[in-house]
Amino acid sequence: MGPGVDPHLYKATQGDLAKLREANIIFYNGLHLEGRMGEVFRTMAERLPTIAVAESIPKELLRQPPEFEGNYDPHVWFDVNLWTYVVQKVRDVLSEQDPAHRADYAANAAAYLEQLKQLDTYIREQIAKIPEPQRLLVTAHDAFGYFGRAYGIEVMGIQGISTASDYGLQDLNQLAEILANRKVKAVFVETSVAPRAVEALVEGTRAKGHDIKIGGKLYSDALGEEGTPEGTYIGMIRHNVDTIVK
Repeated sequence: MGPGVDPHLYKATQGDLAKLREANIIFYNGLHLEGRMGEVFRTMAERLPTIAVAESIPKELLRQPPEFEGNYDPHVWFDVNLWTYVVQKVRDVLSEQDPAHRADYAANAAAYLEQLKQLDTYIREQIAKIPEPQRLLVTAHDAFGYFGRAYGIEVMGIQGISTASDYGLQDLNQLAEILANRKVKAVFVETSVAPRAVEALVEGTRAKGHDIKIGGKLYSDALGEEGTPEGTYIGMIRHNVDTIVK
């Protein structure tokens, strides 16, 4: 889908469909992340291996927020330990489809899993630098729930789990009150969500006598530009952690 693209609202083009039809195998997140693409993936599954990788994670480890109407939170990649299940699923599927290279997939997965272990340690070390009362993360939509649960941060989003959900003046007022009372220093915009809600929240908080800043951009539902560190999973997570801590 590319950098800065919101997968919740993305609609497949004819070019996308042609690429999918020509594929040998398709991996996608699943758990309704790709909202409008669901039917496309179900159709593709009838003709070629089409794998919803996040659905390999044990259900008891998934978040099921009450506001998400019985569905699971799809933003699983923000808990690095959960993402290791995805790596193993990709390894296993590739090994089944291409058994001649099973040893390569096993070796590459093992090396990558070690990198993820180091990443998880890095996150914990960095977050520990933030005083506990200040560990409140406010963003445009509630994409960081797994991050908060895994690394001990209270998370609040102006919108719900999906960017398709709406928010009202009351939501902004309640959040502004919390930010002012707890003297939170910064809130964050996301690269794949329009910043207007966060900008309105900043103004509302200032109206309550507390000066707050936009602390930078976080990558939530999309990676950065290809060829940059943020264009990779590990680079994107490190950027987010460094931005939050700073």
